[in-house]
Amino acid sequence: MKEKEKLLRQLNRELEALLGEERNMIANLANASALLFNSLPDLNWSGFYLISGDQLIMGPFQGKPACVRIPVGKGVCGTAFRDRKTYVVPDVHEFPGHIACDEASQSEMVIPIMVEGEPVGVMDLDSPIKSRFDEIDQKYLEEFVKILIEKTDFI
Repeated sequence: MKEKEKLLRQLNRELEALLGEERNMIANLANASALLFNSLPDLNWSGFYLISGDQLIMGPFQGKPACVRIPVGKGVCGTAFRDRKTYVVPDVHEFPGHIACDEASQSEMVIPIMVEGEPVGVMDLDSPIKSRFDEIDQKYLEEFVKILIEKTDFI
């Protein structure tokens, strides 16, 4: 577990350095998704969905093509957005209403992006391995999202 925490702490430091003074939302989300995808083991998708009306619209990501629109309250992403809380799902096939964008995905973690108390989107991580994500991932990846929020102008 110590190695995992070391990796995740390093990931958060790398995000801060990577973003630097850049505040553009698209640029920062693109770099963040690439950093996640290339730094964390056992991911098959990392990216962001942003709110538009009553739907989440796919934003910058790394991985196979994915669902473009997700209704608020549907699937893990829409549920995390609606409930304004992180969901760690050990087996996506057991999540009611799971939206299968990639059949290879077995587990998922979705963290809402809250700006001034309001959700503006979610960060979504998928893995082809069941139970890939745990409370250590949640702790450090919620910090990752906080860094992203602090250094990004969400529009």
